[in-house]
Amino acid sequence: MTALPHHMAMTVEEYLQLDRNSHETRYEYSDGHIRMLAGGSLDHATIGLNVASTLRAALRDSPCRVFNSDARVQLSETRYVYPDATVSCGEQEHGQNDTVLSPRLVIEVLSPSTEGYDRGKKFWLYRQCPTLQEYVLINTLRPEVEVYRRGKNNLWTLYTFELHEDVELLSLNLHFPVTAFYEDVVFRPEEPEIP
Repeated sequence: MTALPHHMAMTVEEYLQLDRNSHETRYEYSDGHIRMLAGGSLDHATIGLNVASTLRAALRDSPCRVFNSDARVQLSETRYVYPDATVSCGEQEHGQNDTVLSPRLVIEVLSPSTEGYDRGKKFWLYRQCPTLQEYVLINTLRPEVEVYRRGKNNLWTLYTFELHEDVELLSLNLHFPVTAFYEDVVFRPEEPEIP
C-alpha cells in the first residue's frame, strides 16, 4: 500500500466517521493524526490475495477469521490501521462489527514507498497491541518472508523464510510453503551490486 501523509488532527469519533463514510479511500489513525492509503502494484495485490486465500484455506473450520486489506484493525483506543491481512481468533470478531478488535497475526506486503514505515513506526504501533503474537512482512521485490514473533517479556524475535522453505506461524499452529504467497509473481533477476 502506498501511504500519502495527511497531517490533519482529529478525534477518534471524527476519524471513524470519515473512514466509514469514505467509500474510495481508507485512512489509518494514530493518536489524533490520519494517514491516507492509496493502492499498490499488481504484484502487491497478487501477494495480498495469495496470503488471504492461503490463510483462509488453512483456517477453515477453526474459530479464527481471516480479513483482507479492507478490514480496519483497532490496536488501541486511539490507533487504527489497515494491514494487508489480519487473523483474529476472538469471539468479538463474529457479527456486525466493522473493526477487528483482537488481531493475533497481521501481515504487511512491503512496497518500496512504505517499507520504512512498515518496519519502523507501524511495527512499533503493532508491538503495543497486547493480542498481537506475530507480525509478518512479505517482500515484493524478492521471495522473502519475515516473521516477527512475540516472546517472553515482550521480546520480539525475527525468523526469515526464503522460497525453498516453509513459513511457520506458531500463533496459529500453521506452516506452508513460501511459494504459496508468491503464486503468479515473477521476479526480475537481481542486478549485481556495483562495488
